[in-house]
Amino acid sequence: MSATGKRVLLIVSGGIAAYKALELIRLLRSAGIAVTCVLTRAGAEFVTPLSLQALSEARVYTDLFSLTDESEMGHIELSRAADLVVVAPASANMLARMAAGLADDLATTLLLATDKPVLVAPAMNVRMWEHAATRANVRNLKARGICVVGPDEGAMACGEYGPGRLAEPPSIRDAIIDMLVGVRPLAGRHALVTSGPTHEAIDPVRYIANRSSGRQGHAIAAALLELGARVSLVSGPVDEPAPQGAELYRVETADQMLAACRAALPTDIAICAAAVADWRVADASPRKLKKQPGAAPPVLTLVANPDILASLASPGAQRPRLVVGFAAETDDIVAHAIAKRARKGCDWMLANDVRPETGIMGGLSNRIHLVTETGIEDWPEMPKQEVARRLAARIVEFFA
Repeated sequence: MSATGKRVLLIVSGGIAAYKALELIRLLRSAGIAVTCVLTRAGAEFVTPLSLQALSEARVYTDLFSLTDESEMGHIELSRAADLVVVAPASANMLARMAAGLADDLATTLLLATDKPVLVAPAMNVRMWEHAATRANVRNLKARGICVVGPDEGAMACGEYGPGRLAEPPSIRDAIIDMLVGVRPLAGRHALVTSGPTHEAIDPVRYIANRSSGRQGHAIAAALLELGARVSLVSGPVDEPAPQGAELYRVETADQMLAACRAALPTDIAICAAAVADWRVADASPRKLKKQPGAAPPVLTLVANPDILASLASPGAQRPRLVVGFAAETDDIVAHAIAKRARKGCDWMLANDVRPETGIMGGLSNRIHLVTETGIEDWPEMPKQEVARRLAARIVEFFA
């Protein structure tokens, strides 16, 4: 089950940690979760309504007594329109007002009026967090069914050290998704994902590569993380940012990618989405090859790179239960994918058409033919994030 399409009402209260709400919004939006923000007066001392609006792509609410807001939506409807209410950061003052049942601004009024689950992420000075009043307030809130994530222990903006730091945004995101969808179906599973191209050196400045952007592999890693899996992402050279929470192995060559994959084992799942170069130069020059006037171009002797997919799919104690490969083809797409699946020994093969006119290689969308032992599924063209979520859903079905 995915959190895509769910809605979160995010209340940002005062404190230096308010800036982390911006990253939290980005992570939630990347997971397909809509975010509506409420900014308290104290929170507005640290972040602006415009910054929250730019990231959430939704109106930001600040004033309980706004005639416009009340006529358009109303604070009661706003408090109940989301699937979950989140307070991050939740200052000591906010926790105290919640525990007392106050309704003296928009945020506390919404919290008192909502009939939806509430999650708070405390953030404050270590002395404030350890004060008996704060601990009593937190116990009171938990007794009422309010969930708490964090705080973490670490250095404070004030220079002190101890518990009180806002939990990191990926941890808050994970707690939010857990509350929205229940126990995530891939929790406890370990997935290995390869992504991007490899660069095989010709000399110190030239290399053999391909047009892979890493978007599909990185999207798959993100989709698996969203469903609770632990993800080891082995990535060739790409500009695509690694999803938060992934254990990242950066590599350049096929040999390095294979070594990183073996280091990540054992895993339950292996998805080889990387476009690994089939060949490398047998003897890469340690110095830049110079073009000599009138001389013939250098002759490059190519040798085969290791077959990472076949290696992971080979029988043995560390073979993942599910091994998935990709077949990037320019003709006879499905036929080549069927043959490749049999040749490599993997469980599933995802075939796609990478002719230049499709724009798939390095592009934003993909069109997949899923080849399994039971048949072929033809998926319509869709954004690579949606391909990743559909694949992740099929993986959930496999383990169920």
